[in-house]
Amino acid sequence: MVSLNPVRILKHEAEEEKGEIARLSSFVGAIAIGDLVRSTLGPKGMDKILVSSGRSAGSVEVTNDGATILKSVGVDNPAAKILVDMSKVQDDEVGDGTTSVTVLASELLKEAERLIEQKIHPQTIIAGWRKAVDIARKALVDSSMDNSADIEKFREDLMNIARTTLSSKILSQHKEHFAKLAVDAVMRLKGSGDLQAIQLIKKTGGTLEDSFLDEGFLLDKKPGVHQPKKVENAKILIANTPMDTDKIKVFGSHIKVDSMAKIAELESAEKEKMKDKVNKILKHNANVFINRQLIYNYPEQLFADAGVMAIEHADFDGIERLALVTGGEIVSTFDHPELVKLGTCKLIEQVMIGEDILLRFSGVALGEACTIVIRGATKQIIDEADRSLHDALCVLAATVRESKIVFGGGCSETLMSNAVSKAAAQTAGKEALAMEAFARALLQLPTIIGDNAGYDSAQLVSELKAAHNSGKDTMGLNMDKGEIGDMRSLGITESFVVKRQVLVSASEAAEMILRVDDIIKAAPRRRTEDRGHC
Repeated sequence: MVSLNPVRILKHEAEEEKGEIARLSSFVGAIAIGDLVRSTLGPKGMDKILVSSGRSAGSVEVTNDGATILKSVGVDNPAAKILVDMSKVQDDEVGDGTTSVTVLASELLKEAERLIEQKIHPQTIIAGWRKAVDIARKALVDSSMDNSADIEKFREDLMNIARTTLSSKILSQHKEHFAKLAVDAVMRLKGSGDLQAIQLIKKTGGTLEDSFLDEGFLLDKKPGVHQPKKVENAKILIANTPMDTDKIKVFGSHIKVDSMAKIAELESAEKEKMKDKVNKILKHNANVFINRQLIYNYPEQLFADAGVMAIEHADFDGIERLALVTGGEIVSTFDHPELVKLGTCKLIEQVMIGEDILLRFSGVALGEACTIVIRGATKQIIDEADRSLHDALCVLAATVRESKIVFGGGCSETLMSNAVSKAAAQTAGKEALAMEAFARALLQLPTIIGDNAGYDSAQLVSELKAAHNSGKDTMGLNMDKGEIGDMRSLGITESFVVKRQVLVSASEAAEMILRVDDIIKAAPRRRTEDRGHC
């Protein structure tokens, strides 16, 4: 006789959610993530305070950067994790639009939830969304402009993009100053788009307005005692090597001596080893030695006697970038000086920023290298300014690579929404409902921007739609005055790459979450007694 009891195939503590329950769980998690960051969207968006716990307990971050907020929030819901990962990818790819992409994905899922309540199958919704993405992308491409042939116009486009990107950040009060810094730095790259050549240094003190661009490479280190403080026509040996003596690395080994003289012999042997290593380094004919690790007193004294500037404990990011800009290589062994490529620069000198002394490398091999020094009253302000400026630099570098631009202020979203709505009106079947839902989700972005600024978003968005339907397709939201305005004359432009990435990433993430009909959580691994020997 067959038992009617349900057959359980999963382990005892494993969990499974099926069908509508799984879908609802995914929707709730993803929509909650969207609601978490939606208040930070737009030029009048609010900031969040992130307070750490655990090892870095008590440290505080103040930010409105979507990727930073989501990265710092511990998320347990699987669908919410997909949106967090998507915002990270957006940040890595183009640097900006992290909040927009998360909010758009969550708005798409809100619309999908309503359609599923009307008994429309998820695959039908996905088919409609795919058509809508193609139409929206085509509308975005058609509305884009490219002024890269005219250097003056292209520079003005980059300035406008930098201003628009910074207007939603802490730097909005100083956006002219920082937009110029960012554009000058990116234009120095001569189209390479290699942001490794641009270094950001944070120094507490002064105000944000005191931040400046230095044409050269700054290293936050000092040379050793009695060593040259200024070197012309520098030949730089960059290393990552331990300068202390080689320790006996056999676990539990001991050395027994029967007199103090033997200890003195050991010490002198160690010193000889150090001296041998320093002599090998000096054979490279370098007049500057920069090490990732500590150099210690005795080798430092030997370098001073040889008239070599020795800098210790340069952070790894610092020496990687230094090797790039000076054209040198990072070495660990010194037996073959003829195979080592030294870095070069015309002048190394000390400069004072605030109360700190830094080393400036001028006339480096990579001519486009530069450093932006960020000043500010508190660590939190400087950290947020650093994130904001990094976003602006990433967007500008992406624009230099792909030079198309589109209008901001909700203009592009309204344009895409109108194009999708018109196509939906000519589409038969249930897919048209999904396309209309996609158009409504796109219009939520200008709606949220208006809400965050405290204006009547329903009035503004209806005026914006009417303007676009009557052929004024450069109209967007002017958040300074709380009305619609011409984005072309206001200079509110954004990078085409950012907008395209937001559209594609949000729709792909929402589609992935919508396909889910089963969530299986693995049983936790049981802890077993460790019988290994110590």
